[in-house]
Amino acid sequence: MKKLLILGSGTAGTMMANHLDKEVNKNEWSITIIDQHEKHYYQPGFLFIPFGIYSEQDVVKEKSKFLPKGVEYIQAPVELIQAEKSQVVLGNQEIIPYDILIIATGCEIVPEETDGLNEGWREDIFDFYTLEGAVALRGKLNDWKGGKLVVHLSEMPIKCPVAPLEFVFLADWFFSEKKNIRKDIELIYVTPLDSAFTKPKCSEVLGDLFPQKNINLVNKFNVSHVDAESKKLVSFDNKEVSYDLLVTVPINMGSKLIARSDLGDDLNFVPTNKHTLQSKAYENIFVIGDATDIPTSKAGSVAHFAAEILTENILSYINKKPLTASFDGHANCFIESGYNKAFLIDFNYDIEPVEGTFPLPGIGPFSLLKETKINHLGKMAFKYIYWNMLLKGIPIPTVPPHMKKSGKKLDELLAYK
Repeated sequence: MKKLLILGSGTAGTMMANHLDKEVNKNEWSITIIDQHEKHYYQPGFLFIPFGIYSEQDVVKEKSKFLPKGVEYIQAPVELIQAEKSQVVLGNQEIIPYDILIIATGCEIVPEETDGLNEGWREDIFDFYTLEGAVALRGKLNDWKGGKLVVHLSEMPIKCPVAPLEFVFLADWFFSEKKNIRKDIELIYVTPLDSAFTKPKCSEVLGDLFPQKNINLVNKFNVSHVDAESKKLVSFDNKEVSYDLLVTVPINMGSKLIARSDLGDDLNFVPTNKHTLQSKAYENIFVIGDATDIPTSKAGSVAHFAAEILTENILSYINKKPLTASFDGHANCFIESGYNKAFLIDFNYDIEPVEGTFPLPGIGPFSLLKETKINHLGKMAFKYIYWNMLLKGIPIPTVPPHMKKSGKKLDELLAYK
C-alpha cells in the first residue's frame, strides 16, 4: 500500500483530504493527514470578532468533523521533513514514510521579527490575525475612549491582503455607529506599499474611500522598529508615526518546520511551481495554500481553486502522466467596507481586479470592484459556504477554479494600463 501524506489540516490540507478521498484508488493508496492542533479556525472571521460581529463559536470547530472517515488523522507535531528519504519525523521521533507528500502547513504571524513589537503586545499593541489577538482586541476596543488608532501592515506577503483595509474601514463604522465616538478617533493606515493595495486599479478605487471616511494614509513606510515606551512606529528612513493604540499585521512567515527541514526561502515559504503546484526541489512533494511562494494572495479562495487543480495533478503523478492541469492564480475576495457594504474582486496571475458582474455575466448578483449591500451579504454568507461546502471539497459549478473573463470589463483595464 502506497501512502499519500498531507501535512496540515487547515483550509488547504482539509480540502485536499476531501478531494483525494473521492478520487484515489483505496486498494492502492492510503491517505494520512497530520496536524498538531485539535481545532479548525475560520480565519476570515477573526476580522469581525473585535467589533462584536462574530463570537468565538462562529470561528472554531473540531478538525475531525471535516475529515473523511477514510483518511487517517494523526494529531501530533512534526519535527522534520526528510525529503531525501521521503519520510517525516514526528515530535516523538516516530517516522512516517510517504510516496507523495502534500505540504499545507500555512503561515503565521511572527511579531518577534520586528524589534520592540512584543514590548507592548496585548497592552497598546494588538493583532487580529489570531483568535487570541482578536478576542483581546475586542476587549480593548469596547473600553477605549479615543485617541490615535494606527492600523499597520509590516510587509508583504500576508494572509488575506485586504484584511488590514477591512479593519480600518470597520473601525470607522464601529466608532461612528456603535460607540458614537468617531469624532474622538484619529484613524491612520500605515503601509509599506506605494498605495492602499497591491493591484493598481483596485488600489485606486479603495484609496478613494480614505478621504471619504477621514482616514489618513501613510504609504511607503517600511518599519524598522517599534518604540513601545514612546508609542511610535519608526521606519528605516527615520520617519515616525505615533499611536495611542496600534493594530498591526506583523511579518508573516511559513512554518518553522519548513525552516528546520531546509525546504523554504528566507520567509519559510516553499518554492513551488506556480502552475502545477509541485515543489521545485522534489518531484514527489506538492505544496498548497499559504505554505507556497506562488505570487498570488494567501487566501482561502486561492486554496479552494488550487485544490481542484492540484487534485488533477496528483492523479496524473500517480498514473505517471504529465502534470497538465495548470493553476492560473485565481483569487477572489469580498472586501468589507463598513455600513453593511462591501466590494468584491476577482483576479489571477495576469488579470487584476476590474469592474463587472459575478459569478454570472450580466446577472451577478454580485458587482465587481463596486461597493454594494449585496456584496456585504455575500461576505457574511461565506462563513456558511466555508464550513458546509469548501472544506468538504464540494464544487461550486458557477465558480470554477480558472478565472472566467466573461462578465468583466477588461477593456477598462487596457485603458487604465
